[in-house]
Amino acid sequence: MIAITGAAGFIGSALAWELNQRGHSDLLLVDWLENGLKWKNIAHRRFKNIVDPDDFLGLLQTSQSSNITTIFHMGACSSTTETNVDYLLENNYQYSKSLFEWATQNKARFIYASSGATYGDGSKGFSDTTDPFELMPLNPYGYSKVLFDRFVKDQKNLPLQCVGLKFFNVFGPNEYHKEDMTSMAYKAFHQIQAKGKVRLFKSHNADYKDGEQLRDFVYVKDITRWMAELLERPEISGIFNMGFGKARTWKDLVGAAFEALDKPIEIEWIDIPENIRSQYQYFTEADMKTWKSLNLSEPKWNLEEAMKDYIRILLKQNPYL
Repeated sequence: MIAITGAAGFIGSALAWELNQRGHSDLLLVDWLENGLKWKNIAHRRFKNIVDPDDFLGLLQTSQSSNITTIFHMGACSSTTETNVDYLLENNYQYSKSLFEWATQNKARFIYASSGATYGDGSKGFSDTTDPFELMPLNPYGYSKVLFDRFVKDQKNLPLQCVGLKFFNVFGPNEYHKEDMTSMAYKAFHQIQAKGKVRLFKSHNADYKDGEQLRDFVYVKDITRWMAELLERPEISGIFNMGFGKARTWKDLVGAAFEALDKPIEIEWIDIPENIRSQYQYFTEADMKTWKSLNLSEPKWNLEEAMKDYIRILLKQNPYL
Protein backbone atom coordinates (compact mmCIF):
# COMPACT_ATOMS: atom_id res chain seq x y z
CA MET A 1 0.00 0.00 0.00
CA ILE A 2 1.13 3.54 -0.77
CA ALA A 3 0.48 6.19 1.90
CA ILE A 4 0.23 9.83 0.84
CA THR A 5 0.30 12.53 3.51
CA GLY A 6 -1.20 15.88 2.55
CA ALA A 7 -3.31 13.75 0.22
CA ALA A 8 -6.13 16.26 -0.12
CA GLY A 9 -3.73 19.14 -0.66
CA PHE A 10 -2.37 20.42 -3.95
CA ILE A 11 0.53 18.13 -4.85
CA GLY A 12 -0.72 15.20 -2.74
CA SER A 13 -4.08 15.02 -4.49
CA ALA A 14 -2.47 15.49 -7.92
CA LEU A 15 -0.15 12.59 -7.05
CA ALA A 16 -3.18 10.45 -6.11
CA TRP A 17 -4.63 11.31 -9.56
CA GLU A 18 -1.37 10.32 -11.26
CA LEU A 19 -1.19 7.01 -9.40
CA ASN A 20 -4.85 6.23 -10.19
CA GLN A 21 -4.08 6.92 -13.85
CA ARG A 22 -1.34 4.30 -13.62
CA GLY A 23 -3.61 1.70 -12.05
CA HIS A 24 -2.75 2.21 -8.36
CA SER A 25 -5.79 2.27 -6.11
CA ASP A 26 -4.05 0.73 -3.07
CA LEU A 27 -3.71 4.17 -1.52
CA LEU A 28 -3.95 5.30 2.09
CA LEU A 29 -4.76 9.00 2.09
CA VAL A 30 -3.62 11.02 5.11
CA ASP A 31 -4.99 14.51 5.67
CA TRP A 32 -7.40 16.74 7.54
CA LEU A 33 -10.39 17.71 5.41
CA GLU A 34 -12.00 20.10 7.91
CA ASN A 35 -14.80 22.35 6.52
CA GLY A 36 -13.06 23.76 3.46
CA LEU A 37 -12.84 22.69 -0.18
CA LYS A 38 -10.04 20.12 0.06
CA TRP A 39 -12.46 17.19 -0.07
CA LYS A 40 -13.16 18.09 -3.71
CA ASN A 41 -9.51 17.39 -4.57
CA ILE A 42 -10.02 13.70 -3.80
CA ALA A 43 -13.70 13.35 -4.73
CA HIS A 44 -12.83 11.40 -7.89
CA ARG A 45 -9.98 9.37 -6.47
CA ARG A 46 -9.88 5.62 -5.81
CA PHE A 47 -8.27 4.64 -2.49
CA LYS A 48 -8.43 2.09 0.32
CA ASN A 49 -8.80 4.39 3.32
CA ILE A 50 -8.41 7.94 4.57
CA VAL A 51 -7.16 8.93 8.05
CA ASP A 52 -6.12 12.18 9.69
CA PRO A 53 -2.40 12.81 10.37
CA ASP A 54 -2.63 12.19 14.13
CA ASP A 55 -4.41 8.86 13.61
CA PHE A 56 -1.80 7.94 10.99
CA LEU A 57 0.99 8.13 13.55
CA GLY A 58 -1.02 5.79 15.79
CA LEU A 59 -1.78 3.43 12.91
CA LEU A 60 1.94 3.11 12.15
CA GLN A 61 2.43 1.60 15.61
CA THR A 62 -0.06 -1.21 14.91
CA SER A 63 -0.10 -4.30 12.71
CA GLN A 64 -2.28 -2.38 10.23
CA SER A 65 0.88 -0.68 8.99
CA SER A 66 2.53 -3.92 7.85
CA ASN A 67 1.26 -3.58 4.28
CA ILE A 68 2.52 0.00 3.81
CA THR A 69 5.49 -0.18 1.47
CA THR A 70 5.87 3.49 0.55
CA ILE A 71 5.18 6.86 2.16
CA PHE A 72 4.91 9.94 -0.05
CA HIS A 73 5.14 12.65 2.59
CA MET A 74 3.60 15.75 1.02
CA GLY A 75 1.85 17.01 4.15
CA ALA A 76 3.16 20.23 5.71
CA CYS A 77 2.35 23.81 6.43
CA SER A 78 3.27 25.32 3.06
CA SER A 79 2.68 28.97 3.86
CA THR A 80 5.80 30.99 3.12
CA THR A 81 4.38 33.82 5.23
CA GLU A 82 3.76 31.73 8.38
CA THR A 83 5.59 33.33 11.32
CA ASN A 84 4.86 30.79 14.08
CA VAL A 85 8.16 28.93 14.04
CA ASP A 86 7.12 26.42 16.74
CA TYR A 87 4.09 25.46 14.63
CA LEU A 88 6.26 25.03 11.53
CA LEU A 89 8.82 22.91 13.37
CA GLU A 90 6.12 20.64 14.80
CA ASN A 91 4.37 20.16 11.46
CA ASN A 92 7.24 20.25 8.99
CA TYR A 93 10.14 18.89 11.02
CA GLN A 94 9.07 16.73 13.97
CA TYR A 95 6.25 14.99 12.11
CA SER A 96 8.59 14.31 9.18
CA LYS A 97 11.15 12.81 11.55
CA SER A 98 8.54 10.43 12.95
CA LEU A 99 7.65 9.14 9.49
CA PHE A 100 11.31 8.88 8.47
CA GLU A 101 12.14 6.83 11.55
CA TRP A 102 9.20 4.49 10.96
CA ALA A 103 10.19 3.98 7.31
CA THR A 104 13.78 3.26 8.34
CA GLN A 105 12.79 0.73 10.99
CA ASN A 106 10.26 -0.99 8.71
CA LYS A 107 12.33 -1.00 5.51
CA ALA A 108 9.79 1.09 3.64
CA ARG A 109 10.32 3.71 0.95
CA PHE A 110 10.13 7.38 1.95
CA ILE A 111 9.73 10.22 -0.55
CA TYR A 112 9.20 13.65 0.97
CA ALA A 113 8.58 17.27 -0.01
CA SER A 114 11.44 19.66 0.52
CA SER A 115 11.35 23.09 -1.12
CA GLY A 116 13.20 25.51 -3.37
CA ALA A 117 12.72 27.94 -0.46
CA THR A 118 15.68 26.21 1.21
CA TYR A 119 17.99 28.12 -1.18
CA GLY A 120 17.15 31.48 0.36
CA ASP A 121 18.29 34.45 -1.72
CA GLY A 122 20.13 32.17 -4.17
CA SER A 123 23.57 33.48 -3.28
CA LYS A 124 24.73 29.85 -2.91
CA GLY A 125 23.15 28.93 -6.23
CA PHE A 126 20.33 26.45 -6.84
CA SER A 127 22.18 23.15 -7.07
CA ASP A 128 20.77 20.16 -5.20
CA THR A 129 24.35 19.01 -4.57
CA THR A 130 24.92 21.95 -2.18
CA ASP A 131 25.27 20.86 1.44
CA PRO A 132 22.01 21.89 3.18
CA PHE A 133 24.08 23.12 6.13
CA GLU A 134 25.43 25.88 3.83
CA LEU A 135 21.97 27.20 2.94
CA MET A 136 20.19 30.05 4.72
CA PRO A 137 16.47 30.39 3.87
CA LEU A 138 14.73 33.76 3.91
CA ASN A 139 11.72 32.71 5.99
CA PRO A 140 10.67 30.28 8.74
CA TYR A 141 8.95 27.97 6.23
CA GLY A 142 12.20 27.53 4.30
CA TYR A 143 14.06 26.99 7.56
CA SER A 144 11.68 24.19 8.60
CA LYS A 145 12.35 22.48 5.28
CA VAL A 146 16.13 22.83 5.24
CA LEU A 147 16.25 21.63 8.85
CA PHE A 148 14.74 18.30 7.80
CA ASP A 149 17.09 18.05 4.80
CA ARG A 150 19.95 18.48 7.26
CA PHE A 151 18.52 15.78 9.53
CA VAL A 152 18.29 13.33 6.61
CA LYS A 153 21.84 14.11 5.49
CA ASP A 154 23.14 13.30 8.98
CA GLN A 155 21.55 9.86 9.22
CA LYS A 156 23.62 6.71 8.77
CA ASN A 157 20.56 4.47 8.57
CA LEU A 158 18.03 5.35 5.88
CA PRO A 159 14.73 4.00 4.62
CA LEU A 160 14.80 1.44 1.79
CA GLN A 161 14.50 4.39 -0.60
CA CYS A 162 14.86 7.96 0.65
CA VAL A 163 14.19 10.88 -1.68
CA GLY A 164 13.75 14.58 -0.92
CA LEU A 165 12.11 16.73 -3.61
CA LYS A 166 12.92 20.46 -3.70
CA PHE A 167 9.80 21.89 -5.32
CA PHE A 168 10.17 25.23 -7.06
CA ASN A 169 7.14 27.28 -8.30
CA VAL A 170 4.65 24.48 -8.84
CA PHE A 171 1.25 25.41 -10.29
CA GLY A 172 -1.74 23.56 -11.64
CA PRO A 173 -5.12 22.02 -10.82
CA ASN A 174 -6.19 21.16 -7.26
CA GLU A 175 -4.56 24.21 -5.67
CA TYR A 176 -7.93 25.97 -5.39
CA HIS A 177 -8.25 25.58 -1.61
CA LYS A 178 -4.99 27.44 -0.89
CA GLU A 179 -6.54 30.92 -0.81
CA ASP A 180 -3.73 33.53 -0.62
CA MET A 181 -1.11 30.85 -1.27
CA THR A 182 -2.50 29.86 -4.68
CA SER A 183 -0.12 30.31 -7.60
CA MET A 184 0.00 33.45 -9.72
CA ALA A 185 -1.20 31.28 -12.60
CA TYR A 186 -4.46 30.66 -10.74
CA LYS A 187 -4.78 34.27 -9.61
CA ALA A 188 -4.10 35.58 -13.12
CA PHE A 189 -6.94 33.50 -14.57
CA HIS A 190 -9.46 34.86 -12.07
CA GLN A 191 -8.24 38.44 -12.30
CA ILE A 192 -8.50 38.37 -16.09
CA GLN A 193 -11.97 36.83 -15.93
CA ALA A 194 -13.16 39.41 -13.38
CA LYS A 195 -11.48 42.64 -14.53
CA GLY A 196 -9.57 41.96 -17.74
CA LYS A 197 -6.23 42.77 -16.11
CA VAL A 198 -3.65 41.26 -13.75
CA ARG A 199 -1.96 42.85 -10.75
CA LEU A 200 1.80 42.26 -10.58
CA PHE A 201 4.45 43.39 -8.14
CA LYS A 202 6.74 46.20 -9.20
CA SER A 203 10.45 45.58 -8.89
CA HIS A 204 12.24 47.17 -5.95
CA ASN A 205 15.61 46.02 -7.28
CA ALA A 206 17.40 48.15 -9.85
CA ASP A 207 18.71 45.03 -11.59
CA TYR A 208 15.20 43.93 -12.59
CA LYS A 209 12.50 45.80 -14.48
CA ASP A 210 8.87 45.57 -13.33
CA GLY A 211 7.52 42.10 -14.03
CA GLU A 212 10.91 40.76 -15.08
CA GLN A 213 11.63 39.09 -11.76
CA LEU A 214 12.38 35.45 -12.58
CA ARG A 215 10.95 32.17 -11.27
CA ASP A 216 11.25 28.52 -12.20
CA PHE A 217 7.60 27.70 -12.96
CA VAL A 218 6.86 23.97 -13.16
CA TYR A 219 3.53 22.32 -13.95
CA VAL A 220 2.21 19.87 -11.40
CA LYS A 221 1.71 17.19 -14.08
CA ASP A 222 5.47 17.10 -14.62
CA ILE A 223 6.00 16.82 -10.86
CA THR A 224 3.58 13.93 -10.37
CA ARG A 225 4.91 12.03 -13.38
CA TRP A 226 8.42 12.23 -11.94
CA MET A 227 7.19 11.06 -8.55
CA ALA A 228 5.45 8.07 -10.12
CA GLU A 229 8.65 7.26 -12.02
CA LEU A 230 10.49 7.07 -8.69
CA LEU A 231 8.24 4.15 -7.75
CA GLU A 232 9.72 2.27 -10.69
CA ARG A 233 13.29 3.15 -9.66
CA PRO A 234 13.70 2.02 -6.02
CA GLU A 235 17.48 2.26 -6.31
CA ILE A 236 17.32 6.07 -6.52
CA SER A 237 17.87 7.99 -3.29
CA GLY A 238 18.97 11.55 -2.63
CA ILE A 239 17.69 15.13 -2.59
CA PHE A 240 16.68 16.48 -6.00
CA ASN A 241 15.42 19.73 -7.47
CA MET A 242 11.94 19.69 -8.96
CA GLY A 243 11.68 22.53 -11.46
CA PHE A 244 11.45 23.07 -15.20
CA GLY A 245 15.09 24.12 -15.18
CA LYS A 246 14.58 27.43 -16.98
CA ALA A 247 13.58 30.66 -15.23
CA ARG A 248 10.79 32.76 -16.78
CA THR A 249 9.46 36.20 -15.91
CA TRP A 250 6.17 37.04 -14.24
CA LYS A 251 5.29 38.89 -17.46
CA ASP A 252 5.80 35.60 -19.36
CA LEU A 253 3.43 33.85 -16.97
CA VAL A 254 0.60 36.34 -17.18
CA GLY A 255 1.18 36.78 -20.91
CA ALA A 256 0.59 33.05 -21.34
CA ALA A 257 -2.65 33.38 -19.33
CA PHE A 258 -3.92 36.24 -21.51
CA GLU A 259 -2.98 34.30 -24.64
CA ALA A 260 -4.76 31.16 -23.45
CA LEU A 261 -7.89 33.23 -22.81
CA ASP A 262 -7.47 35.11 -26.12
CA LYS A 263 -7.46 38.50 -24.37
CA PRO A 264 -5.14 41.53 -24.68
CA ILE A 265 -2.44 41.93 -22.03
CA GLU A 266 -3.20 44.52 -19.35
CA ILE A 267 -1.12 44.74 -16.17
CA GLU A 268 -1.62 46.88 -13.06
CA TRP A 269 1.61 47.42 -11.13
CA ILE A 270 1.56 47.37 -7.31
CA ASP A 271 4.25 47.70 -4.65
CA ILE A 272 5.58 44.63 -2.86
CA PRO A 273 4.17 44.81 0.69
CA GLU A 274 6.70 46.07 3.22
CA ASN A 275 6.36 42.98 5.43
CA ILE A 276 7.63 40.62 2.71
CA ARG A 277 9.87 42.96 0.69
CA SER A 278 13.07 41.91 2.46
CA GLN A 279 12.24 38.22 1.82
CA TYR A 280 11.31 38.63 -1.83
CA GLN A 281 13.30 36.53 -4.32
CA TYR A 282 14.14 38.10 -7.67
CA PHE A 283 15.54 34.95 -9.30
CA THR A 284 15.08 31.21 -8.87
CA GLU A 285 16.08 28.50 -11.32
CA ALA A 286 16.40 24.83 -10.49
CA ASP A 287 19.66 23.22 -11.54
CA MET A 288 18.30 19.96 -12.97
CA LYS A 289 21.60 18.31 -13.92
CA THR A 290 21.45 15.72 -11.13
CA TRP A 291 17.89 14.70 -12.00
CA LYS A 292 18.68 14.46 -15.73
CA SER A 293 21.66 12.23 -14.97
CA LEU A 294 19.22 9.59 -13.63
CA ASN A 295 17.75 9.02 -17.11
CA LEU A 296 14.24 9.88 -16.01
CA SER A 297 11.84 11.85 -18.18
CA GLU A 298 12.44 15.45 -19.26
CA PRO A 299 9.88 18.14 -18.37
CA LYS A 300 7.05 17.98 -20.91
CA TRP A 301 5.06 21.12 -20.08
CA ASN A 302 6.62 24.43 -21.04
CA LEU A 303 4.97 27.50 -19.54
CA GLU A 304 2.75 28.31 -22.51
CA GLU A 305 1.45 24.76 -23.00
CA ALA A 306 0.99 24.28 -19.26
CA MET A 307 -1.07 27.47 -19.00
CA LYS A 308 -3.29 26.38 -21.90
CA ASP A 309 -3.91 23.03 -20.21
CA TYR A 310 -4.49 24.59 -16.78
CA ILE A 311 -6.88 27.24 -18.06
CA ARG A 312 -8.81 24.61 -20.01
CA ILE A 313 -9.28 22.77 -16.70
CA LEU A 314 -10.16 25.98 -14.83
CA LEU A 315 -12.87 26.80 -17.35
CA LYS A 316 -14.72 23.58 -16.53
CA GLN A 317 -17.73 23.63 -14.23
CA ASN A 318 -15.96 21.09 -11.99
CA PRO A 319 -12.28 21.98 -12.39
CA TYR A 320 -10.56 19.15 -10.54
CA LEU A 321 -8.29 16.34 -11.67
